Amino acid sequence: MTRSQYLCLSLFSFGLVAFAVILQQTGYQGVSFLPCPLCILQRVGYLGVGIFCLLAIGIAPLRKFFHGMAILVAGYGVAIAGHHVWLLSHPGDSCGIDPLELWINQFQLVQDLPWLFKADGLCAAKLPAILGLQMPEWSLLWFGVLLLVLLMTFFRKSRA
Repeated sequence: MTRSQYLCLSLFSFGLVAFAVILQQTGYQGVSFLPCPLCILQRVGYLGVGIFCLLAIGIAPLRKFFHGMAILVAGYGVAIAGHHVWLLSHPGDSCGIDPLELWINQFQLVQDLPWLFKADGLCAAKLPAILGLQMPEWSLLWFGVLLLVLLMTFFRKSRA
């Protein structure tokens, strides 16, 4: 991949996190989109893909390593988002206080940046669809696209 392609993937990943934060702060159709623990883990995945793509730009000798790490993080994102989509279709499997929420909210990073990392929502809550898809479905789609692009370009000859 070229440096500009890595930059595009990085900015795209960061843009998805920014969109999620905007939805969280402003809401959509009068409903506040509070992030659940799985939403936070997906944000971490997008940030991870973005950071590894930036590192691939800046540290050329380790470009393949960082590309591989971005692939792993995108795969992690597909798994988390896929589980989240599954939870939406099986709402009885998520109820009450979620131990994952308690675990995530205890980290110092959550205390420092609560607007980005604090989990307040319920994973099985159905929020208004955006263009026909729930947020976890969009997340699964975008993680899938990122993973596909990263996998397709991993074995190609690198062009500065």
